[in-house]
Amino acid sequence: MSATATESLTRSVEDYLKAIYQLTPEGRPASTSDIAHLLALSPPSVTGMVKRLSEHGLLEHVPYRGVQLTGEGRRAALRMIRRHRLIEAYLVEFLGYSWDLVHEEAERLEHAVSDTMVERMANALGHPQVDPHGDPIPSADGSIHEPACMPLSNVPVGLTVEVHRVSESQPERLRYIASLGLRPGVQVTVIDREPIDELVTIEVGGGRHVIGRELGRVLQCTSEEIR
Repeated sequence: MSATATESLTRSVEDYLKAIYQLTPEGRPASTSDIAHLLALSPPSVTGMVKRLSEHGLLEHVPYRGVQLTGEGRRAALRMIRRHRLIEAYLVEFLGYSWDLVHEEAERLEHAVSDTMVERMANALGHPQVDPHGDPIPSADGSIHEPACMPLSNVPVGLTVEVHRVSESQPERLRYIASLGLRPGVQVTVIDREPIDELVTIEVGGGRHVIGRELGRVLQCTSEEIR
């Protein structure tokens, strides 16, 4: 992916574009309040930045609904996401980091390393398709494959699925998830579900655990039935 159009972006702008990409799956607009919540900023400051990004052709307003990335904005966002996820993979594979410690390190490094270093990391890793949490890594040409997944909390009782992606970055939560034996690539069978409080009983690695709705939503799963 060429950095020509995005190399002068500030760290703040890059963070905004990444956040808006995260908030706009399938092209749905993001509200300023959602952006403010994700970035822990005040709505007025977000409104001002959104206006500036729109003036620079990185965002477009959707009347009465919010904003979405333009083609240029999406390319810039995917460039940063590629950097972040490759750095996470490199830290785990070559520097001995555990998956719960790489997010903050990658947040710092993604703004500092050169494109040359990022691509050398990709070569050293063998051009992985996903990061340590199962998140897809955009290709160098800016494309990304988002596989069809279902939250574990929605998987039918009796179905065995594979954990494909863990949509979580908080270290303590990742450590807890790992303590249950839940990681990308692990097979999980849904044994039971409580209809009122939405507690789900799962079997993984020969043991049984009960998980709540919030945890079940961050565990994105796939199977032939889901596909």
